[in-house]
Amino acid sequence: MYRYFASQSTSYSRPRAIGRAMRCPSHPPTDTTDKQEEQRAFLFYVNMASMITKPSHLRCILTRTGKCLAVTWTKTSFGSERSYASKTDGESRIPKIYTKTGDKGFSSTYTGERRPKEDCVFEALGTTDELSSAIGLAREFCIDKGHTFTDQLEKIQCVLQDVGSNIATPLSSARESHIKKTKFSSQPVADLESWIDEFTEKLPPLTSFILPSGGKSSAALHIARTVCRRAERSVSPIVRSGEADPDVAKYLNRLSDYLFTVARYIAMKEGNEETIYKRPE
Repeated sequence: MYRYFASQSTSYSRPRAIGRAMRCPSHPPTDTTDKQEEQRAFLFYVNMASMITKPSHLRCILTRTGKCLAVTWTKTSFGSERSYASKTDGESRIPKIYTKTGDKGFSSTYTGERRPKEDCVFEALGTTDELSSAIGLAREFCIDKGHTFTDQLEKIQCVLQDVGSNIATPLSSARESHIKKTKFSSQPVADLESWIDEFTEKLPPLTSFILPSGGKSSAALHIARTVCRRAERSVSPIVRSGEADPDVAKYLNRLSDYLFTVARYIAMKEGNEETIYKRPE
């Protein structure tokens, strides 16, 4: 039977792949008992891999010589400051939410540039993120009311992630591989225009200025619309300088029109009266 032991060492190189036991080729398993024991040894190795912080520091050696399984890891693999935080069930590892790399007021673009946090790129990214959150809140109100177009709002939130990726990749410092991964197409703009036309056909003509109103769902979409206008303003100088795709600015421009149209549509569907602007006397 095999016996298991673990020891700290820095003498072993990284295995080719995690989950692959290194067997001495001249001594393959010869009977069912050996094979069963090898399976148990392999599971032990996998469990060890789930507990350490860097799987590349783990090495499994299965050999008939001495009938032993040796699992070794480097001295820095447990409790490292830059370690992964293991879930309590030990099934997976997730990165820590904090990195400390922005503590001095700088952040990185996708291209690797370090820029101050007040840079126009991060201002635009933050506002776009805020816009997605505002749309997410409005979407929850719409779901509660049973509206069937909420899949459009979810798709928009996904597209906004792509908007952010494009903004975070300044063309002046981007390589071809960066541009290929974050290129923003014109198709989302066409989708918005199609949706706007569909909703507009169902609405009465707009003859007066309206105030953000029409129920919670409608009012929440009006808030998202105003955040969208701010996002567009923050993105415009980046696009004008040639650092982002022009379709990003077009998308945000159409999106504010979409949110306005859908806000009106929801008010009508829910039977809520919109507040008409009246000049104060």
